[in-house]
Amino acid sequence: MTLNNNETRSSILTSLFALAASMFFIPLFITRGAGPLDFWWWMSASLLILIAAGAVLDGDYRDGLRADLAENPASKIGLGLAAALALYIVFAAGNFMSRHIFDFAGRNIDAVYGFRGGASSLRITVLMAIVIGPGEELFWRAFLQRRLSQHLGRWMGSAAATALYTAVHLASGNLMLVLAAMVCGIFWGLLYFRFKSPLINMVSHTVWDIAVFIVFPFSA
Repeated sequence: MTLNNNETRSSILTSLFALAASMFFIPLFITRGAGPLDFWWWMSASLLILIAAGAVLDGDYRDGLRADLAENPASKIGLGLAAALALYIVFAAGNFMSRHIFDFAGRNIDAVYGFRGGASSLRITVLMAIVIGPGEELFWRAFLQRRLSQHLGRWMGSAAATALYTAVHLASGNLMLVLAAMVCGIFWGLLYFRFKSPLINMVSHTVWDIAVFIVFPFSA
């Protein structure tokens, strides 16, 4: 009975975090910010709150992160860089083909870069490097996908995390952004599924973010 009670509490906690993520990110993609918090500050603050709460409430989460960072970090960084390059190539091909196939694709892709708003490239880069890129993987994969996999099984848990990651982007009303989120969710979900390394995912996500939004953007 104790085990069942523990499993129930764990399942409820996971559901609450999934709900909290929806409450943070769905309004963000609708409004792109509110008051003093533009898109980038809101995204950063939301991730920090979710990660901090997860670290406080889930001891396995904290222990797993420490263990991952201590074991072969150089090889994991290298793999993360290779994964970022592979994903960038996929998106470069997708950008080229979609712009030539769908009339709306170019407008949708260019609109994604409208999320920059009035934020400077320097601020976006810094936030992506130290909060957003690592933070998305620390929450969506290392915390949420891991916990969902414990409750639903590895495949179903990974699929559920990817579905939720994609779903919050629906609020943007931008089909190309939703498709991009789905591709990224599948890619990083499988990367975490295979290696179970938050560090690999963090490096991949961070480098890909900066490449796509700042260094080699796909905007016209």
